Amino acid sequence: MNLAEAAILGLLQGFAEFLPISSSGHLVISQHLFGISQPGVTFEVLVHFGTMLSIVTVFWGDLVALIKGLANNREQKKLFILLLVGTIATGFVGLVLGSFFKSLFEQPVVTGFMLLITGILVFLISRLSQSPGGKTIEKMSYLDGVVTGIFQGIAIIPGISRSGSTILASLFRGLKRQAAIKYSFLLALPAIAGATLLEAIDIFRMPGIPEYLWLYLFAAFMAFLAGILSIKIFIKFLNEGKFYYFSYYCWFAGAFTILYFLIFKK
Repeated sequence: MNLAEAAILGLLQGFAEFLPISSSGHLVISQHLFGISQPGVTFEVLVHFGTMLSIVTVFWGDLVALIKGLANNREQKKLFILLLVGTIATGFVGLVLGSFFKSLFEQPVVTGFMLLITGILVFLISRLSQSPGGKTIEKMSYLDGVVTGIFQGIAIIPGISRSGSTILASLFRGLKRQAAIKYSFLLALPAIAGATLLEAIDIFRMPGIPEYLWLYLFAAFMAFLAGILSIKIFIKFLNEGKFYYFSYYCWFAGAFTILYFLIFKK
């Protein structure tokens, strides 16, 4: 890996992680289309850490309020419990269906169909966001958290967008647009942190320091910057009613993937 490759991989990870286009889906497609393999577990841990820091940066005020309010703020206590409930639901889906979902990473045609579904989800979001519900975080039910967490767990499937799935679930459950955005991205923190921790365990089993550690750190920094920008783009497009643009991209990418691997890659 050279400096340019580290920058490109970091930027791709940061943008695809939060935009509703499925980072896992793009990983599967790129691996099968260009023969690109993952650089290794150390790389994965660091770029995931970079994207996690981008959520912390954008939602820093909300996180500080959450921590400070755990002692005496009813709304922040409710948010904490909702995040816990959603995370448990996500973990349950991953525990039960994770092995099956991961087997789909070897099937790019399935990923193409899942991108078509993501396009539909994103298009539905653009419609629901025009007349969102009236629920704030404080008025959310625990069932709202469970449903959103289940949708996040299902997004393990390559081609299904995590951010798109959780936003759709939240809007479908009647949340206000801003509440849906806030809950969706805060719910991503424990999911990304958990995945990063599991990957990090393998690092401690490795002898010595990875040869390209400084390049990995650079890629993580690029993922961090791209993550901040992609979150802001996500929020801007949703608020301005332009979210459906992403659905066109997903439909194009999905159709291209299906046709390419069914016809040209036989």
